[in-house]
Amino acid sequence: MTAYAALLRGVNVGGRSKLPMADLRAVLTGLGYADVRTLLQSGNAVLRTDADAADVEQAVERALLAEVGLTTRCLVRTGDELRAVLAGNPFTEADNGSKMVAAFVSSVPDSPGFDPVTLDPERVRVGDRVIYQWCPDGISNAPLVVPVVEKKWGVVVTARNFNTVTKLADLL
Repeated sequence: MTAYAALLRGVNVGGRSKLPMADLRAVLTGLGYADVRTLLQSGNAVLRTDADAADVEQAVERALLAEVGLTTRCLVRTGDELRAVLAGNPFTEADNGSKMVAAFVSSVPDSPGFDPVTLDPERVRVGDRVIYQWCPDGISNAPLVVPVVEKKWGVVVTARNFNTVTKLADLL
């Protein structure tokens, strides 16, 4: 069995797309996933399954819609993938995990036509299915990377601060 972190897009943010974590655990358990746990209230879960990542993403999205009426996207990463994101941090001066963001991307286009680094050249870098953003003045004061990348690249993006990524990696 493979252990995955399931990252839901835009859940319990700004009072919309509300989803109690008990409901998320029930949906994931109902799909037959093992060792289901949630982290925080923002749509983070860990689970174990024999299914591949793409199947988990699709199954979670379909089940959330069918069982709780929530339309959202799900991105899945293994523990090794999360640890690689943490190790690949290009901003070594970023010693505050609440101000370092990993924006997980469903895929990076072969010919993106848009480079998100242009949003903040000193504080944004593109990695392997992740965009790193250092926000020394706070996340709320940083350029909005997620909506721009989703629009320009036509991909799914969901962001987590490094404290959350570290906790998820530890759970896996």
